[in-house]
Amino acid sequence: MRAAWHTETMLAAWRSARVDRADLALRQPSGAMLWQAGLALENLPLAWARAENAHGADVYIRPARGLDWPMVFLDDVAPLVAEQAARNHGGLAILTSPAGGCHLWLPYERALGEAERHQVQRSLAGRFGGDPGSVSGEHLGRLAGFKNWKRGGCWVNVVFQPRWAPGAVPLMLPAETLQVSPRFRSRTPGPCTLGTHSGQDCSPSGQEWGWVCRMLERGCRPEDAYRELVEKARERRGEDAERYARRTVERAVAKVRGQSG
Repeated sequence: MRAAWHTETMLAAWRSARVDRADLALRQPSGAMLWQAGLALENLPLAWARAENAHGADVYIRPARGLDWPMVFLDDVAPLVAEQAARNHGGLAILTSPAGGCHLWLPYERALGEAERHQVQRSLAGRFGGDPGSVSGEHLGRLAGFKNWKRGGCWVNVVFQPRWAPGAVPLMLPAETLQVSPRFRSRTPGPCTLGTHSGQDCSPSGQEWGWVCRMLERGCRPEDAYRELVEKARERRGEDAERYARRTVERAVAKVRGQSG
């Protein structure tokens, strides 16, 4: 099927799940992030994204930050598990590479704020075997119908769409599961939550990426940046903090060294 079909199918599934606004993010080969935030799905600049993707940019999407949405996200779910979960719950399974796992978008019975999505996704990651480091409530997933340059330029494809599952049951967890811890109650989106923005990622991981790059540019040793990032990210990412910090610092070192020639 045409690449555009996969994109249109993914966006149609989001509309069916009552998600009608999104943040679009493109990571260029240099590591710079380009953002188009808070746009109606029909207004997403897909032609621009395709042109950038053809030149090596990876294309990501998430429900627009700063709003409540009745949909949750899981990363790196085994394909067979993702397809079964999507079938049972009316969800959408996206295969990001032939050798990798799936992104799984599942409808929820009611709209959830970012902190609640974090709680639900953390619980479901254990249930379905998803990546526990991708449950922040604002995590980006890949947009279907575009190439994944991190995996050699393979296509990101829809492997299950919810219209095939008329008897699916939207997810719901016990109320006590959604007790939001105090550290999340005060979290509000940053100043670039809505509107159109370019070159600035205001998510926690985006802010930490910028912080690490600046530290390295100022002469900080990578091992010191790693230790500080582990401490900064431990509360948010839990057991995944060390892996996340190591990967972030390695990418930042490569970026800074590339800029310095």
